[in-house]
Amino acid sequence: MKEIFDTVSYKSSEITTKLYSTSFSFGIKALDKELHKPIYAIYGFVRLADEIVDTFHDFDKETLLIKFKHDTHEAIKDKISLNPILNSFQDVINSYNIDLDLVDTFLNSMEMDLNPTTYDESKYQKYILGSAQVVGLMCLKVFVNGNEIEYNGLKPHAMSLGSAFQKINFLRDIKADYNNLGRTYFPNVDMNTFGFDDKLVIERDIQKDFEHALKGVKKLPKSSRSGVYLTYVYYYKLFEKIQSISHSKILSQRIRIHNFRKMYLVLGTLLKSKFGLI
Repeated sequence: MKEIFDTVSYKSSEITTKLYSTSFSFGIKALDKELHKPIYAIYGFVRLADEIVDTFHDFDKETLLIKFKHDTHEAIKDKISLNPILNSFQDVINSYNIDLDLVDTFLNSMEMDLNPTTYDESKYQKYILGSAQVVGLMCLKVFVNGNEIEYNGLKPHAMSLGSAFQKINFLRDIKADYNNLGRTYFPNVDMNTFGFDDKLVIERDIQKDFEHALKGVKKLPKSSRSGVYLTYVYYYKLFEKIQSISHSKILSQRIRIHNFRKMYLVLGTLLKSKFGLI
């Protein structure tokens, strides 16, 4: 009887998501109920890997990540893991026939974070693919319930959405990433001279991603459209807030959307969904 352990596993992923990200938690709540568990499982897995490279500074992060990668492969192959997060994740990977290449591409991007580096254009695109775009593709597999025609049609838009989200995270964390982790993700940007023009170039690139992504969001199955649109709206509001402030302020504080504002966005999205306006 593995059902109780599976329930515990999915609940662990849900708790992880809610503790680490109120933004994605709000978005997941707006999905149809049957999609909650698999998306929590994907986010829990991603969060766990991210924690290894971002916060476990007093431990051998490289060894931990190697073990995590091995345990992930074993869990998917054996269809079980005593790590509850990995157990729920493997269940989703196997149930929705998600390509292992997507998982490995994500884990490879985590390896890139082990050592401080300045990213050129090639490394930047590779990192965004692994850290964000393939995560969106895993979720897309769930949203279309394995329908390959729908998946292939929506794939470019899902990648653009993941790209926009990640670039916004880079931009609002630009100082912390540089000072605390030794990372500069944006290519051709010197943090010692980061200015108005640098910020504007990045913002124009993000705007293109958002415009392309929205076309796909509107074509998602109804079961996932509201939740993805809510997350889109949240990040776009965050983007507008970033656009409205100076480059110097970006370097002095982390921009946020308050929870009250998030609730307002949730209500607005649900109303739009109810009246078929998405």
